[in-house]
Amino acid sequence: MDNPERARILQGMTQASKILIVGGGLNGAALALALAQTGHSICVIDTLGEKLRKNAAFDGRSYALALASKRLLDAIGVWERVEKHAQPMLEIKVTDGHAGIGPSPFFMHFDHAEIEEGPMGYMVEDRHLRRAFLEAMRQDKGITQINGRTVVSQQVDATVVTLTLDDGATVEGHLIVGCDGRSSGTASRAGIKRTGWDYGQTALVCAIEHDLPHHGIAHQFFMPPGPLAILPLTGNRSSIVWSERTEVAQRINALPEAEYLQVLRPRFGDFLGDIRLQGDRFTYPLNLTIANSFISDRLALVGDAAHGMHPIAGQGLNAGLRDVGALAEVLTLAGRRGEDIGSVLVLERYQEWRRFDTASLAMATDVFNKLFSNDNPLLRLGRDIGMGIVGSLPGLRRGFVREAAGLTGDLPKLLQGRAI
Repeated sequence: MDNPERARILQGMTQASKILIVGGGLNGAALALALAQTGHSICVIDTLGEKLRKNAAFDGRSYALALASKRLLDAIGVWERVEKHAQPMLEIKVTDGHAGIGPSPFFMHFDHAEIEEGPMGYMVEDRHLRRAFLEAMRQDKGITQINGRTVVSQQVDATVVTLTLDDGATVEGHLIVGCDGRSSGTASRAGIKRTGWDYGQTALVCAIEHDLPHHGIAHQFFMPPGPLAILPLTGNRSSIVWSERTEVAQRINALPEAEYLQVLRPRFGDFLGDIRLQGDRFTYPLNLTIANSFISDRLALVGDAAHGMHPIAGQGLNAGLRDVGALAEVLTLAGRRGEDIGSVLVLERYQEWRRFDTASLAMATDVFNKLFSNDNPLLRLGRDIGMGIVGSLPGLRRGFVREAAGLTGDLPKLLQGRAI
């Protein structure tokens, strides 16, 4: 028989874990696996139940994983679980123009053949990535998962951090890592403020099926209201990330499917034949938001909890996985030296490694979006000439290809394909 008193006692018990990760999405799961394989004890807390997170239904969301991010997934044992669902990105074509009129004659074309490492990246659907991460975490004995629970408070002492959950239970550890998105409760409870602004744009996200093959080519078409990205998925399918002014995007998303496609077709063009929607449609307001600090007392922020940027270059998840690689490396090396992994001295190494890189990337996407999301004739002429110059110079093209593949900068070992 059920014993209410026993249930009450168990609910108030404190569970012990060394590193507490708040948020079990892609960045949180990747960090848990990266740290667990180097001997850390991990507890991952997520507000969603596991059944909902494992849902195999296709909802249209996908991610562009740079080659360096693929290496990290390979190193933590996830890539083998999603490889058969991944579509290599072999080329990227960038154009400028107007809906229904067509692109400018000046464009940039990047081919993976210009680097030796292989495809610049891969497109993988959200549903496949999430299931792969959940399965990998479930099989790792160093990871404890608490699903369907919300953190309501956090307390930091000299050597211990304590999280209180919405059912009254507490979890203790030596370090809290916030992987809980742009509205991070972890950051807010630590008093970390954010800097940023709204773009007045909203991204319309969906997947389409088309008659003709895409040949692994990703397209970025810049229009005055915002860019349209057409990203190749497996089969004759593509992921669409389409930015419009917010009030226009809301009207478009409210349209029936047939009318939604009527609006999309002149922007999309006919180079892939007829198109049809597949899966659900989503909208995401676009803004820039960067935490004023990536660390606090026994606390670190990763991914969107630390920085959220415009999806113009598809670098959101890739930047988060760089955070994962850097933090895993810093904590692991500190632990091997016998240091307190939650100390300010250790966490500052992570912040110094990642803050300038992410701020630079965020500012670059901000400038790029403002440069291209307008119809100023002088700016249009300048950017078209600029694209023509980049497209005609092999050295510049190769640099852009390596940037797209995530192979530039101070890469953590996991993103180089090396063990920590």
